[in-house]
Amino acid sequence: MKEPLGNPLDSQEITPCFPQKNYPITILLIDDRPLVGEVLRRKISSEEDINFFYCSDPVRAMPMALECSPTVILLDLVMPEIDGLMLLRFLRADPQTREIPVLVLSAKEEVSLKGEAFAAGASDYLIKFPDPIELIARIRYHSKAYINFLKQQEAYRELQLMHENLEQRVEERTKELRQTVENLQNTQTQLIHAEKMSALGQLVAGIAHEINNPLQFIAGNITHARQYTEDLLTLVELYHRSNPEPSPEVKGFTQEIDWEFICEDLPNLMSSLQVGVDRIQEISNDMRNFSRMDQGRRIQVDIHQGIESSLVILQHRLKANKIQVVKDYGNVPEIECCIGQLNQVFINLLGNAIDALEIGNSSGSESGEICGRSPQVSRTPRVPTIWIHTEIQNDSLVIQITDNGPGIPCEIQDRLFEPFFTTKPMGKGTGLGLSISYQIIVEKHQGLFTCNSTLGEGTEFKMVLPLHLDAAAEGGEGESESATILLQRENRDPPNRSLQQWATA
Repeated sequence: MKEPLGNPLDSQEITPCFPQKNYPITILLIDDRPLVGEVLRRKISSEEDINFFYCSDPVRAMPMALECSPTVILLDLVMPEIDGLMLLRFLRADPQTREIPVLVLSAKEEVSLKGEAFAAGASDYLIKFPDPIELIARIRYHSKAYINFLKQQEAYRELQLMHENLEQRVEERTKELRQTVENLQNTQTQLIHAEKMSALGQLVAGIAHEINNPLQFIAGNITHARQYTEDLLTLVELYHRSNPEPSPEVKGFTQEIDWEFICEDLPNLMSSLQVGVDRIQEISNDMRNFSRMDQGRRIQVDIHQGIESSLVILQHRLKANKIQVVKDYGNVPEIECCIGQLNQVFINLLGNAIDALEIGNSSGSESGEICGRSPQVSRTPRVPTIWIHTEIQNDSLVIQITDNGPGIPCEIQDRLFEPFFTTKPMGKGTGLGLSISYQIIVEKHQGLFTCNSTLGEGTEFKMVLPLHLDAAAEGGEGESESATILLQRENRDPPNRSLQQWATA
């Protein structure tokens, strides 16, 4: 059986537990004549469960009513200073005494007087002096009704409090479940992309290996071919010196093939072949470096190699959009990192920069790479440009990737690193690239990751990485890299378009 998500609701937390509060029958008699008070006290003296209080001063009636909390008030209508009806209206106007039953005592039995008393809020009307049995019965009846009202109020307050607590717990549980669902969706998407990246890394590694085999054959023999070519040219030159007057047939063929041009161009041709082989070897090495993306090991690496391999992967997009890359690499040592994860960060940031520059790509600029020039010196707003700057600051490696694209509006800059947040059209991005990059830099490598963008001028992403990771981060090393390595480039064309489209489908 699957365990429920979160902590289960405890039945004790939602079971109503009303306080068993006792409300004794309490009488407050308000009458200016002490004799009346003594007579009524004797009439109910046989009832031990009834408490009796007497107030002879109508002015003190309200404070005393609040003090003794009566369940029934016996009120005389005719009193000096304050009329009984006026005092009754005061009792009904006060929220604390509004619901207390008031039994009016009067020697008069006029119907009009009874009507005025009931209109003012009287609960009952008694003629002085009532029969003790009737008086006690009416007192108990009205007290019981009032006590039941008080208990209902207590139960209502208890239910309201329980309802508020239950709503709070439901809100907390809903928030917890919503967060769990978001985490599951995030993890599921990351796992899917990570599997694609793992397969892409293996495929790239396989291609690099297959290219490397014939490449080594060519590279190993081209040196001998150059030597053999030079020897043959030398031999022909010696033969020409020993026989300055060749036969007409040899002269004709020499002129036909333009022998002088061949002697001049053949060494250049062999040198060009050597340059091509060297370039293919560099691409193969970059592909092998990129294929290490599915390795979560920490190693000492030159971070510039990771940047270069990422540029090779995106080189076709740079050329297609005529984007120049300005590389201002500082003299930085090797750092301890998971190079595969950082490669993915570089891919995401460079890919996003290319996406931004595609919007305002201007014509007439040539693609290329310019090394050793500072962004402050070489920035040309009319030419779509990406600047990559590295340096050492306070025992940390600083990497800045800047573009002169349209920039990011201020109102959404705070949401850039939120999972699934994207400003790209439907189907062009998942909104996970920057979120995962932030996780890789901040959580996995204990670094800093910030964005500074000005609308209409461009965007700069700055990464600050420690040269050596602390041992406290070892717990993250053994985790599956599938939780962090993603490719946020669904519709970005790779060097091999069919390969990249398959990997990001």
